Amino acid sequence: MTALVHQASAVVIEGRALLIEGPPGSGKSSLALALIEQGAGLIGDDAVTLAPSEGRLIASPPPNIAELLEVRGVGLASLPVAPPAPVALILTLGGPVPERLPESPLPARVIAGVAVPVLAFEPGAIAPAARALWALRIHGLVSEASSLCRAETPDWAR
Repeated sequence: MTALVHQASAVVIEGRALLIEGPPGSGKSSLALALIEQGAGLIGDDAVTLAPSEGRLIASPPPNIAELLEVRGVGLASLPVAPPAPVALILTLGGPVPERLPESPLPARVIAGVAVPVLAFEPGAIAPAARALWALRIHGLVSEASSLCRAETPDWAR
């Protein structure tokens, strides 16, 4: 299968891509910016290229708008582009209010033949970047050369 351009923002955190989906105005770019301020790298804002590779879904910068991130009410910021990374988790913004404690394991969506966990996420005003990082730690796929498996909770997080 060839690459497809997916409407979402994406950042890379510790070698794993986090896709942030939602309708216009749901906070995708703001959450991506908050994560970048915490050390994440920008893959794409409002669009990301996705392609299957060896059982993983790889996110890479989109054509034409690489390096650009919309800072709502301010303008377009130019940022360095992070290298392609395997998608570990999809956060979906702008839907119904998510459950306080999501089901485990999370439901998955198959994109280009690869199943990726999906978490309904409301950024809200309370620590959206920190909560997104914890979502990736708790629910994100770990990408290894030979397989994909659930991330283990780090000892320090228990």
